[in-house]
Amino acid sequence: MDIYIIIPAHNEADYIGKTLESLVAQTVLPKQIVVVNDNSSDNTQSIVEEFASNYPWISLVNSESSDTHLPGSKIIQAFNKGLESLDGNYDIICKFDADLIFPKNYLEQIAYHFKTNLKLGMASGFCYIEKNGQWTLENLTNKDHIRGALKAYRKDCFNQIGQLKPSMGWDTVDELLAKYHGWEILTDETLHVKHLKPTGQSYNKASKYLQGEAMFKMRYGFWITLISAMKLAYKKGSFQFFRDYMSGYFKAKSNEKEFLVSKDEGEFIRNLRWKGIMKKLQK
Repeated sequence: MDIYIIIPAHNEADYIGKTLESLVAQTVLPKQIVVVNDNSSDNTQSIVEEFASNYPWISLVNSESSDTHLPGSKIIQAFNKGLESLDGNYDIICKFDADLIFPKNYLEQIAYHFKTNLKLGMASGFCYIEKNGQWTLENLTNKDHIRGALKAYRKDCFNQIGQLKPSMGWDTVDELLAKYHGWEILTDETLHVKHLKPTGQSYNKASKYLQGEAMFKMRYGFWITLISAMKLAYKKGSFQFFRDYMSGYFKAKSNEKEFLVSKDEGEFIRNLRWKGIMKKLQK
């Protein structure tokens, strides 16, 4: 299967070399890798250029954007720049972060899953972070959810969900829409990916309401938003996160923010979320 990989990178000089080293060492190599250098002020560009000079299937796209880190919009806008530079001759399209180290068989195993299950729309491994010298499962990891750091999509699924939304919540709505269109999602516990910079490390104050805004834009409704906000705040260990999420939801509602999904898709998403909540309560 032909695999294309897009890696948005903003000031990732400390990590991007390790990510690319792990990808060029894969037992099954990708057909194309494009790194989008998103307004970096460090040596990200020169590191990628060195790899591109040695591997003709690695390319660099330079993009100018704001230095402000806004989860969702900035990274997907960079991803889309990379997508524009590629042709459509792929079977699998991947959005990877620039701070990951992949096991050597990662792409081989991902391709195997897509080959053996024609209903599979999305797949990934699991992220591990280093704590006290040990690599442990990142606490945001869930068997039912593919992390935004390492998304792999079948081409038909990618196009059917409308590709990726430049908004906070893009890495949840993509899965929900995939399920809406009848695709399956798989996470492979045997694929341990080292995540060098834990999620949320670079989030700033300006982004704190965006999670709640995303819940509104995905048409969760009040009660599912409330439950989701409580769960996320608990994982973060801070009541302030709960307040921020709910404030973001009500601000988006009062400002009549544009939805990411249609009414029919929203109804499907709410029903799916309620089923998941009830299932967990019954355990």
